[in-house]
Amino acid sequence: MSKSLLQDQLEACAAARYPLHMPGHKRRVLPAAGLACAAWDTTEVPGTDDLHDADGILAEAMARAAALWGSRRCWFLVGGSTCGLLAAIRAAASYGSEILCARNCHKSVYHAIELGGLRPVWLTPPVDEDFGVYGSISPAMVADALAAHPGAACVVLTSPTYEGVLSDITAIADLCHTKGIPLVVDEAHGAHYLPAAVPHGWQGGAVSAGADLVVQSAHKTLPSLTQTALLHLNGEIIDPDEVERQLDVFETSSPSYPLMVSLDGCCTQMAQDGPALFAAWRARLDRFSAAVAPLRHLRVFCHGADTLAAHPGFFAHDSGKILVNGAAAGLTGADMARMLREDYGFEIEMACGHNLLAMTSVCDAGDALDRLAAALLAMDAQATAAPVTPAPGLCPPGEGVLTIAEAVRRPREDCPMPETASRVCAEYVWAYPPGMPLITPGERVTPAFLAACAALEKAGTALHHTVARTPGCLAVCDT
Repeated sequence: MSKSLLQDQLEACAAARYPLHMPGHKRRVLPAAGLACAAWDTTEVPGTDDLHDADGILAEAMARAAALWGSRRCWFLVGGSTCGLLAAIRAAASYGSEILCARNCHKSVYHAIELGGLRPVWLTPPVDEDFGVYGSISPAMVADALAAHPGAACVVLTSPTYEGVLSDITAIADLCHTKGIPLVVDEAHGAHYLPAAVPHGWQGGAVSAGADLVVQSAHKTLPSLTQTALLHLNGEIIDPDEVERQLDVFETSSPSYPLMVSLDGCCTQMAQDGPALFAAWRARLDRFSAAVAPLRHLRVFCHGADTLAAHPGFFAHDSGKILVNGAAAGLTGADMARMLREDYGFEIEMACGHNLLAMTSVCDAGDALDRLAAALLAMDAQATAAPVTPAPGLCPPGEGVLTIAEAVRRPREDCPMPETASRVCAEYVWAYPPGMPLITPGERVTPAFLAACAALEKAGTALHHTVARTPGCLAVCDT
């Protein structure tokens, strides 16, 4: 059988560089799915069960996943964490209600806010000035917001963040439950937080911490195919029937059986081999951290000479995320990504501002992080000291003049960005990845936002506009 041109192109790309990016199987380990999967690519017929009304083999597979993570219920998702977050937030917050939401959430959370006509009260984490990333949402911040907004329908947080920053989910869940309010956690980057991982340094998972709804992307750090994710339910605040109803709305009615087989295969491997896999992953990360300690100009977030104590705005950090900052070497993330690609054969996950992000997983090759450490040391040796400028990219939200749902329905126009100060934005603007909006529809444009956009673009970061198509313009609307 002849291969498609796309297959040829993908295979050539895969052969050229080592993946320090998702999916977590790293094209090396994929239990139960050798991609010769036509035999499993079926539909809902007798014996195959139905994901949207599971009472057979799929119900059994999801029960195995719930037992593995320790949740009350678990649903397989074939539309990624995006599908799970849309359903979870809709199940937790009725249309038009007020919610408390971390500002550093993924764009899918913002889309849930838009579709539900929700009124968000933003919880904006402190910014770590050295790396230009958001820190943790503190329990005190949540307590104050709950006191000021007693009618809030739910609290929505991201932990770990794209850069691996964790919040104290146990304390925050306790605060929410004292008020009878559910906690929804986007744990897309923390599917590896399961009991087998705890002895090897991965602690703070939202399921064990008692969050009510937890969404995880199995494909990001575990051996499962892209688009595979999990939605966990804990406690009694959220009605599981409502979760299933919302999954009927947001998830395809023709779920892929190869994807579900991949998820179950991942769970089976974690149940059987998880302790050994996590121990080996920890050993690779410990060797990497020790190896990069001599770096002079490049900094690696919470690795090597950089410690958690140097970042007071952080509750904890997931060392599986390797965030490298090149500001003191005069290098942008795009510069470092190009060097790693062209000179050392690595493809990284993200370059933004002066940072690059390498994603590791249980499936990395035994020498991959040793080779990455050697590459960073060589790059560092060739670098010269440069004055460190403020990290670009983060700005506080502007005044919310309209809800997102209202703003996206207003007549709008493209306007040159320098002329938009104090106008009301009619679109989202973000760097993708990580897909965290710098501004949302309905917010007033601020000088800080315009400065952040200019600084990011100067550092080689491409910004994505959801409406404006004219270069250098922003979509705005009237109130």
